[in-house]
Amino acid sequence: MELSGHLRRPTDLEQIAELGIRRLRLGLLWERQVLDPSWTWADQVLRNLQRLGIAPIAGLVHHGSGPRHTSLIDPAFPEKLASYATAVAERYPWIDAYTPVNEPHTTARFSGMYGIWHPHHMDRHSFVTALLLQMKATVLSMQAVRRVNPRAALVQTDDFGFVRSTSALTQLAERMNERRFLPFDLLCGMVDRHHPLYDWMIDSGAAERDILWFADHPCPADIIGINYYATSDRFIDHRTWLYPEDRRSAEGNFVDVEAVRVEPLSLRGFGQILEETWQRYRTPIAITEVHLGGEVDQQIRWAAEAWLELEQARNRGARCVAMTFWALLGSYYWNSLVTTENGHYEPGVFDVSSGLPVPTPLAELVHELSNGRGIPDHVFRCPAWWRDPDRFCFACEEAAELAA
Repeated sequence: MELSGHLRRPTDLEQIAELGIRRLRLGLLWERQVLDPSWTWADQVLRNLQRLGIAPIAGLVHHGSGPRHTSLIDPAFPEKLASYATAVAERYPWIDAYTPVNEPHTTARFSGMYGIWHPHHMDRHSFVTALLLQMKATVLSMQAVRRVNPRAALVQTDDFGFVRSTSALTQLAERMNERRFLPFDLLCGMVDRHHPLYDWMIDSGAAERDILWFADHPCPADIIGINYYATSDRFIDHRTWLYPEDRRSAEGNFVDVEAVRVEPLSLRGFGQILEETWQRYRTPIAITEVHLGGEVDQQIRWAAEAWLELEQARNRGARCVAMTFWALLGSYYWNSLVTTENGHYEPGVFDVSSGLPVPTPLAELVHELSNGRGIPDHVFRCPAWWRDPDRFCFACEEAAELAA
């Protein structure tokens, strides 16, 4: 928000409104509010959104650990975040949708098991601790918000990439694929002693009372947010000697690579994820992050496929309610997972590299979709690199069976 200049440009919202969108995921970030306790920026932005007729989805923690006085493995993290959620709801009682913690499963992996983000731990216990605490924080935050606005909706997001593997790692891949749903199972109160991951969490050091707490405090998502990228689908291989050293997984003695780069695998795509999630929960679903790094024509093709697959899933009975272009103003340092200030910037719907938001051709697609005009046919004439045979970096004879 600071690097893009958005914090200093209230006029951004005028340009965003011109896209015709009706909802905006807005970062009312907990750690930033601690640094700016006056609420000046939030007050101004939310007044402008009301004036422009755009309803916010308030995000409180987004790939962060909260302010410096807490962290994802702080036992008091849930109560502390709920206290902040109370402050937000009391100041803006009309906000009717929240994402207290974005992508809790992904954040727990990167922070607790892969050592990439704070607190940079690399063990299963830290992962499970971070996940359970984030989910408890979500429940307590929504309870706090609903004491002010009983109609407030929980929009819960996460990455739903699918894992395929060599036959030696089949059981591990199955557990990883089940783990994708764990945040939502917890929120639904579905996790008991018979849950497929219950014993695994106990073996990872989780306390039974912390796992079963959710069954007594269900808080199912009102909308399940699907985040999915070209690198979300993974392939794991026990033959570590066939891959570069930096492809080894922090989860064990195997490699973890992008499935799209493994011959002859292809991406599962948005459609399968949408239908799979709908069948599991029968809860309204949305694609809450659509983005592809690279040239804008490829970004447009990726977004068009997402929209087309959303419509197809809807036609097959899934209740798909929205699609979010992420992020409108682009992203910084994501090619290094924000681990270094390397100067890398990826434009989104707008390009802010000049210091001002300049609409990219992707903005035209957003405008067309938000006004109900659909996707122009010429978009699909652009070759998609994720279908190009030259995209492969690795090959695996067992992958042919997985691709069939």
